[in-house]
Amino acid sequence: MARIKPRRIVAINENSGLDNITRLSMDILFSPRGRACWRALLALLLLVISWLAFSPKPPEGIDTGWDKANHLLAFATLAVVSALSLTGARRERKVGKVVLGLLAYGIFIELVQTQVPGRSAEAADVLADMVGVALGLLLLAGLERLPPLKR
Repeated sequence: MARIKPRRIVAINENSGLDNITRLSMDILFSPRGRACWRALLALLLLVISWLAFSPKPPEGIDTGWDKANHLLAFATLAVVSALSLTGARRERKVGKVVLGLLAYGIFIELVQTQVPGRSAEAADVLADMVGVALGLLLLAGLERLPPLKR
């Protein structure tokens, strides 16, 4: 398997602070080779988020302090990672399935929480989930439309 070398990114303007910083290029983020990594990360995220959602008392200190922000950030992350784990040419057609799948997952979390002591279900949580999905997909679409950075 060929190794992918990080590219040097040159700042768009002199004040951006990106001069001489080496990082992975955007094409690596969206490459077919990276899809297996995105899928593994998606599985890990689903496990961690499920554990946090189904715990009677999740650990303190790993949340934002506001439940709706927790939902929004978790589902924005899930949306981005889910979309990146899809195959390239068919990804646009599958994004709708990602949205429906994450909606179902959000509803499932709320239904399970009705059975967990100390937890409750709220429709506002599912709304926060869907706002997170929308923001995550918009962020990803914006990143994909950025022009390639020049050396």
